[in-house]
Amino acid sequence: MTDRLRIAQLANFVGPVSGGMRQAIERLGEGYVAAGHERILVMPGERDETVETEAGIVVTVASPHLPNSAYRMIAQPWRALVALDRFQPTTVEVSDKWTLSPVAGWARRRGIGSILFSHERLDDMLGLWLRRAFGVETAVGALNRRLAQAFDRVVVTSGYAADEFLDTTASLARVPLGVDLATFRPDVGTPAEDGLLKLCYVGRLSREKSPHLAVAAAVEVHRRGVPMRMDVYGDGPHRDELVEIAGDAPVVFHGYLSGRNEVARAYAAADASLSVCPAETFGLAVLEALATGTPVVTADRGGARELVDETCGEWDRPDAMHLADAIERMAARPRVQTRAAARARAEQFAWSRSVELMLDLHRELARDEPYQSKWRDRVRGMLRPRAQDEEKGL
Repeated sequence: MTDRLRIAQLANFVGPVSGGMRQAIERLGEGYVAAGHERILVMPGERDETVETEAGIVVTVASPHLPNSAYRMIAQPWRALVALDRFQPTTVEVSDKWTLSPVAGWARRRGIGSILFSHERLDDMLGLWLRRAFGVETAVGALNRRLAQAFDRVVVTSGYAADEFLDTTASLARVPLGVDLATFRPDVGTPAEDGLLKLCYVGRLSREKSPHLAVAAAVEVHRRGVPMRMDVYGDGPHRDELVEIAGDAPVVFHGYLSGRNEVARAYAAADASLSVCPAETFGLAVLEALATGTPVVTADRGGARELVDETCGEWDRPDAMHLADAIERMAARPRVQTRAAARARAEQFAWSRSVELMLDLHRELARDEPYQSKWRDRVRGMLRPRAQDEEKGL
């Protein structure tokens, strides 16, 4: 087996201001390069472009915006495959279940190992978008069975994420993500001692992240007479709806924070962070809050719930009344002990461990011979019968 890997990462829905998935892809890619391997990232962009960076080669494929969205999606997957042919990877890692799924067939035809990195649960995510479950599970189940057969490995980040593939033949590997413990740390800020319960929400203001639920829970706490303030950091298509839900409650919308240091300070200044989406497969926002010493209130199901234990947070059913109960329980806890426990919990999730587990998978799937040699041999094999016919004068 070759010691040096050539890992190709491919993704849709990543852009300059996209969140958790981009963080995961970038951190893993940086780790691959730091470990001495080669890495290429293929993603949608405004124009066709290839740039060499310290973290490997970045190839953008000119792609359209999705309707009413800041995200782009590669509409012509063959253009991504052209980049792979040039790079000649030893393995591919695909963070997309839609237009980039043909990469699995491309890899199989060339004898290259393929990994699907499952960043979302399509059944619950589509259920949130469509506000119904009827018909979703059947369609998503069929898609997941096809993906399970196409890719050599399917990587999930939590038990909740793994459940989506229970009725498939997927070869699952669980790889928890990590958190930047140097940027997100308790000493970047602390809640002001002014008698107010300070809540925060950090994330995209889009339905799949459940900001509506977070704001509604905060409004319910205010209705109960608890002195509080909620700071909302982020932007998205549903901001106007959230402002309407907030009404005259003390909820302040700050907009998008461009720097990771600013995000860290926003978390650290809160008594509790609300990450209440019941369809989150992992929850990088949860880990970032915990790393700053800020406890988390979350839903009683989903990947985020698996990160929050009894030492560093509270959880309840995903509705405003029950989450308000959880917020009040959180507020009653001793601050010093809970903030120390939050940091300790986050320290169990270092990016270095995530990189190590992913590299183990890539090494396992990398073939003994370089791709170039195997591909040339295969081409020669296809040409040989014609050459023999020519020798016979046929």
